[in-house]
Amino acid sequence: MELEKRKRNVALLSVASNSFLVAFKLIIGLFIGSVSVISEAIHSGVDLVAAIIAFFAVKTAGKPADDRHTFGHGKFENLSGTIEALLIFVAAGWIIREAIIKLMNPQHIDQVGLGIVIMAISAVFNFFVSQRLFKIGKESDSLALLADGWHLRTDVYTSAGVAIGLVVYYISKFLFPEYNFYWIDPVVAILVALLILKAAYQLTVQSTGGLLDEKLPKEEEKKILDIIHSKEPRILSFHNFKTRKAGSERFIEFHLIVDASMSVKDAHDICDEITFEIKTNLHKSVVMIHTEPCLKACKKKCTANCAVNHT
Repeated sequence: MELEKRKRNVALLSVASNSFLVAFKLIIGLFIGSVSVISEAIHSGVDLVAAIIAFFAVKTAGKPADDRHTFGHGKFENLSGTIEALLIFVAAGWIIREAIIKLMNPQHIDQVGLGIVIMAISAVFNFFVSQRLFKIGKESDSLALLADGWHLRTDVYTSAGVAIGLVVYYISKFLFPEYNFYWIDPVVAILVALLILKAAYQLTVQSTGGLLDEKLPKEEEKKILDIIHSKEPRILSFHNFKTRKAGSERFIEFHLIVDASMSVKDAHDICDEITFEIKTNLHKSVVMIHTEPCLKACKKKCTANCAVNHT
């Protein structure tokens, strides 16, 4: 319960931080006439929507299973990540459109120093908030918080990029006043959009994997398989091994083959041992084990993990 509370609190922190930055960047961007600063305001606007979605996803995913959602609410976090990724794609497209218009109709940027300051403030703000999101997200294995953290970390990089672009624009204008360097600002905005698109693609792959019931990562499956094999020779084999993940919850199921003469109690005790060790190594795991007697009529699916050769 304490961890769930910390998840909600850090999600609210992200909402508050992004609300402040959206207003701050938009006001400054419009005031100095910088499309790259305005693009960063739009980016932060997407981050704000993502933070709100993440907050509700974390809140909902923390609910226990009910009659309607018998496997729990974990996939709300995956759904949150997918929606966030789609929002990033839309925002990046808008930024590129505005930047191209600006390239075709270059405009002078006023108060460049103000734009540099707001970008620096934004980068610092988002760095510390993203660090907090990553910390709690990793502790709780929350896809929604980790996705929100990557949103803000991308904002750190893009804010720094815009600030550098404005610095280059200012220095170039000062050293070479006879040349037109107005193109620097929209070009930087396009580079920002490309970085955002990359983050959106990575987030889409990660979040949709859970929605499509992809299996657990190789290193996690290896831990499970090592635990099962450690019970040999009390267990003879296993098959129909399946894994998937919904939010931070892992679902593991397989058929366990034991000696036909083993008592129901002994077979049940082995299943309890395996379940306990899996849950100890991989938190928030739901383990389903179907026990079968070995009839010594070996089939390919069984012999693949057989500890005893009956052939």
